[in-house]
Amino acid sequence: MELVIGRVVKSHGIRGEVVVEVRTDSPELRFADGAVLRGRRSARGGGLTGPVETYTVTTSREHSGRLLLTLAEVADRTAADELRGTLFVIDSSEATPSADPDEFYDHELEGLEVRLIGSGEVVGTLAEVLHSTGGELLSVTDPSGREILVPFVSAIVPVIDVAGGFVEIDPPGGLLDPDFEA
Repeated sequence: MELVIGRVVKSHGIRGEVVVEVRTDSPELRFADGAVLRGRRSARGGGLTGPVETYTVTTSREHSGRLLLTLAEVADRTAADELRGTLFVIDSSEATPSADPDEFYDHELEGLEVRLIGSGEVVGTLAEVLHSTGGELLSVTDPSGREILVPFVSAIVPVIDVAGGFVEIDPPGGLLDPDFEA
């Protein structure tokens, strides 16, 4: 299984640098000068498509709180623009287990049963962890196939039991109601 460690947001400047949204706890290792990255173009909606392409980091630097990369295979701004949306991936076997019991990789959560805290009523299955500018969301598919987006915060998702195969949620009023309009 592949894990996303970064996403090309856009090009930067005229020499082919790219801005990368980091999705790893070890950017200094994963994006170090000389590192070889595996990239996949992303489909609309974030899925991975196409063959894996390799890129060699020639320089990496922080600029205004963002990671900028120069890649050996990207010569100019046009080539950098073409990489927009590319996801840099690693094999899940390359991921170091977290020492923090409250930190999880997306792939560890996907597929878990989602239940209501207290009653244990099954809400659905955790389909995907979405990373948005406003924070993480859990995409839960209910038994009818409807998607429910649950903010991934401890007040709403207080229990995560990967070994037990479930997540318990304490949703605010209306979150699970398909007819609710905020």
